[in-house]
Formats: sequence, structure tokens, C-alpha cells
Amino acid sequence: MVSEHVTLPPFQALIDEHWRDVARLARALAGPVDGDDVAQRAWEKAFAAYPGLTSARNLRSWLLTITARCATDVHRARRPQTPLDDAPPVAVDGPDAADWPDAHLWQAVNELPERQRFAVTLKYVGDLDHHGVAAALDTTPAASRRLVSDALATLRTRLGVHDE
Repeated sequence: MVSEHVTLPPFQALIDEHWRDVARLARALAGPVDGDDVAQRAWEKAFAAYPGLTSARNLRSWLLTITARCATDVHRARRPQTPLDDAPPVAVDGPDAADWPDAHLWQAVNELPERQRFAVTLKYVGDLDHHGVAAALDTTPAASRRLVSDALATLRTRLGVHDE
């Protein structure tokens, strides 16, 4: 089998093209306090893995998947080590009002279960298709569709939006 040499753009070109997407998704998933750290961690992981890539297709999706996984790591680190049965759910601070003017919507998004919150954010903030969302969440595209659908149904109910 003959291996083909993959031509990747310079890493700086990747940063220049996608830094806004990575920063926006990191802040949407991890909140304004941890968003910058998540974005930085994502770029570090991407830089380390970049020379070993075997395909230059869909680098944006690859970066956003790394970003989502870094945000997941932050959320896992926040969880208490022992479960607290009577503890109320803790919502992550959402994006700053300057970045996302609809604070009421983002409060409702922050109250979604973690996988639904990540799925809907990857889909609509990260602009990933269901295959990209599935890759980021280590699930199937069908499960991604279900997570997004359930999240949207919950948001419609909480925000009083009715289909007509």
C-alpha cells in the first residue's frame, strides 16, 4: 500500500482562519470564566496533534471537536468526587451579554442536561452537522439528532415557544 503525503496548511493559517470559531464555542460550552482557558487548551492539543494528521479535510470540525472535549474536561473537573443526592443542579455561567444578547435563552441552555447542552451548542454555535456533533460527543449521528431534538423541545417548553 502506498501512503500519500498529506499537505496541511501552516498551523498559523489554521489559527487565523478558525480562532473565532474555537473561542466562541469554548465560551459557549465552558462559560466566560473558563472559555479562554478551554480555547487555549484546545489550540495546544491541536498543535501537538497537527503533524500526525492523515487528512486535511474538515479541519474546522476537527478543531471544534477538540474544543468540545476540552470543555467536557473542564466540566468533569468541576464535579464533586462524591455524588450529592440532595444538591441542586449547578448551571455554568453562560456567555457574556455583549457576545450573546439573549441572556434568558442562554440561561435556559445552561440548565439543559450536559450532553443536550453540548449537542445544541455544537450544532448551533459551532455550526457542526450531526456527524460533527456525534464525533465531538463520541456518539452516533442518530443520537446527536436525538440530543439536539430533545434540547430544542425542552427549550421551547421552558421559553414558552409554541409551534403554530
